[in-house]
Amino acid sequence: MRAKFVKMQGAGNDYIYFDCLGQELPLTEEQIARLSDRHFGIGGDGVVLICKSGAADAKMRMFNADGSEGKMCGNAVRCVGKYLYEHGRAKNLLTVETKSGIKTLFFKTEGGGAVSVTVDMGAAEFAPAKIPVLLSGNEILDRPAEIGGKTYRISCVSMGNPHCVVFADPDEIDLETIGPLFENSPLFPERVNAEFVKKTGPRSLKMRVWERGSGETMACGTGACAAVAVATKLGIFPLGEEIEVALKGGILRICAGDTVKLTGGAETVFYGEVEL
Repeated sequence: MRAKFVKMQGAGNDYIYFDCLGQELPLTEEQIARLSDRHFGIGGDGVVLICKSGAADAKMRMFNADGSEGKMCGNAVRCVGKYLYEHGRAKNLLTVETKSGIKTLFFKTEGGGAVSVTVDMGAAEFAPAKIPVLLSGNEILDRPAEIGGKTYRISCVSMGNPHCVVFADPDEIDLETIGPLFENSPLFPERVNAEFVKKTGPRSLKMRVWERGSGETMACGTGACAAVAVATKLGIFPLGEEIEVALKGGILRICAGDTVKLTGGAETVFYGEVEL
């Protein structure tokens, strides 16, 4: 079977997108892992299916590079928005159903294209059981915890998927070693995305991220949201201010208030057809 796809990226967070609005496309974990492989497949941080929804304008199903299904990806949902807008299936506002709820998207347009997409990610969730993280208390903020035999000060939050934020210089950590220890720590029964962040200015952060199921990625939208939500909660940034997060793949802009809003560019890389 052959299927058409589009490769898209937001701040270097790249996925392979299949338009399933007119057809079903059952993919196995093995197929997704093969498609995502950067040497033997198309290459990407995973696969996204754009599907019909009975509750929103469209539905997004996103899969990590190892074939496991994720609940949410902020950069991916922005790319879904750009795709639908530029194919005449969305106007200035779009709702997308995800496994972490319905997200609302807004567009900055130019010349008929969506040059920037903002997504309302909903409220950050700090209750340990909702993340989940196996530590007691109402919130896990700047708390010492042992991971891989070493003590780190961690802050945990859910942005529709679990995150563990550590304030540490991203340039000085061995992420290839530390990332898997965080992802697979027994503290996180559903595994975790780990963000290592440093304040670089009055309204800016620098961040590297290790995503569960994909490893280090160029960017992570929910991870950037998690980092700013934690920093705001800790009083590092004022509530409701837009913060620039510098990632390996570019800049994302996050505003953490009653809900968390993520803004950034989304780019179409190429169209193609693949044998499944």
